[in-house]
Amino acid sequence: MYAGWSEMAKLWYQIKYLALPLLFILVAFAIGLAVNRMVFGRLKHIVSQSPGSLSELFIKSLHGIPVFWVTMIGIYAAINTVPLGPNLLGLMEKALLVLVLFSLTMVCARTVVGLVAINAQKAAGVFPSTSIFINVAEFVTYAIGLLIILQSIGISVTPILTALGVGGVAVALALQDTLSNLFSGLHILLSKKLRPGDYIRISSGEEGVVEDITWRDTTLRNLGNHVIVVPNSKIASAIIANYALPDKEIGLIIPAGVSYDSDLDHVETVTREVAAQVMREVDGGIPEYEPVVRFSGFGDSNINFNIIIRAREYTDQFILRHELVRRLHMRYRDEGIVISYPVRNIYLADGEKEPTDMEKEPI
Repeated sequence: MYAGWSEMAKLWYQIKYLALPLLFILVAFAIGLAVNRMVFGRLKHIVSQSPGSLSELFIKSLHGIPVFWVTMIGIYAAINTVPLGPNLLGLMEKALLVLVLFSLTMVCARTVVGLVAINAQKAAGVFPSTSIFINVAEFVTYAIGLLIILQSIGISVTPILTALGVGGVAVALALQDTLSNLFSGLHILLSKKLRPGDYIRISSGEEGVVEDITWRDTTLRNLGNHVIVVPNSKIASAIIANYALPDKEIGLIIPAGVSYDSDLDHVETVTREVAAQVMREVDGGIPEYEPVVRFSGFGDSNINFNIIIRAREYTDQFILRHELVRRLHMRYRDEGIVISYPVRNIYLADGEKEPTDMEKEPI
């Protein structure tokens, strides 16, 4: 009987021993949820009326963090209610300090990344909005936060920085390709020769719209809607045709030809009228541009000429070519303008010309 009561007393003591710390943690967690829902919910509603502001950025950076902080306070109060040894208590306090400092670093990283993104949007022509700047800013912020955490728990960062300086050469050699891509990406952006949204063609054959420039590679999306990933070092050392510089408008030269019996003045007038109509009516054309027709030479069957028009950007050229060829064919047919078929005269070894199909007698 006495042994049973003793066991129950020990169990009750253990429950009391753990109940108060658990109560502190649960109450702190509940308070954190309430603060996050009521206070920060109200603040989010207020700052949502001014999108892109610094206050909105700061509130978004604190998302979920108040619950964590209040819970950390509860855990700190809980461990101080438990009779722990000084070594274990000091270890747990350091662990809590590390978690709190890491959460502060996370808030700072979110804020810095948001500031970089906002400034990139405001100065799109000067400061391209790409992932590489965001990645670099985030990495630097977390690196500084890590050094602060180590210093706060009593680990001197001076030997670490010294070791990094001494081992920098070895690290640079080991990460040669990675660093090459990183600095190549920074060079590409700072030189302003390549921007997200530009249509480019690389000397190795890849082409497409620049989607993003990260710390390692450049992402292109071709006309088939496929993604092409090219290392930044390859981009920096390649010959690139950028169809968006100095502006996105491009000139199109479309070759054509008419028979030798055609009235060339009439051909030029009709062609310019059709080309001007395409410029006005087809999306991607430039209505104010006056098309140009230039005769270029005497071909085997036709008098050759070029039609020069302009498109708003590289990808608009395909629909413009399509519409111009289709409408020219219809208009030439209506106007009686003939595009001759290729003709070849073949002479036999004895000097006689081989008869054509029209000259052959029916069997």
